[in-house]
Amino acid sequence: MNYQFDFEALLPYWQSFLQGAVTTIEMTVVAVAVGLVIGVLCAIARRSAYLWLRLAVGIYIEIVRNTPFIVQIFFIFFGLSSIGLTMPVFFASVFAMVINVGAYTAEIVRAGMEAVHPGQIEAAEALGLSRFQIYRDIILMPSIERVYPALTSQFILMMLSTSITSQISAEDLTGVANNIQSYTFRSFETYIVIAAIYLVITYLLRFGFHAIALAIFPRRRKLGTPL
Repeated sequence: MNYQFDFEALLPYWQSFLQGAVTTIEMTVVAVAVGLVIGVLCAIARRSAYLWLRLAVGIYIEIVRNTPFIVQIFFIFFGLSSIGLTMPVFFASVFAMVINVGAYTAEIVRAGMEAVHPGQIEAAEALGLSRFQIYRDIILMPSIERVYPALTSQFILMMLSTSITSQISAEDLTGVANNIQSYTFRSFETYIVIAAIYLVITYLLRFGFHAIALAIFPRRRKLGTPL
């Protein structure tokens, strides 16, 4: 093989790479923040006494977890537009990500809730805690603390899945790279560069999630338990 690397051909596009990385981070932050709230609410709903609520949430989770993300985003962007519900590319991308991460988060959080010993809940009820206090202090926070590593891994996977949004012309990192390689015909170098950028973003997110864990889980910080 006599291939000559030429990374200098990509230098004029460094701002485009940077903007693509910023867009990827913005999409991830919004999707993770909203998806976490939806996931927690769905996890609580899965434990509801109302059968119709459990069924509705269960159907949503099963549909999302058993269909490819690219099908979901095509359905939202192309499918809904065919019946008049059009939306901007960025909004459609984030909307699809929220729906996806919400379903996976719900199951992860529910697994943490199921691990809470019933005796702890009974003790809280005996102490006269309200239902809200029991869910917040006895069920929800310990559950999230327990499954936090799994949650952060899912959020990082969601960040990597932003690359799929380039299929609907989103200007994320992969979408920008697709355009750059078509201009420069330097596909190998282009995708090496964005692979490195994805690695940097991944480690930045890991650092950020670790810092958040240190702030919201003081018990683990005091005990020196890995986060």
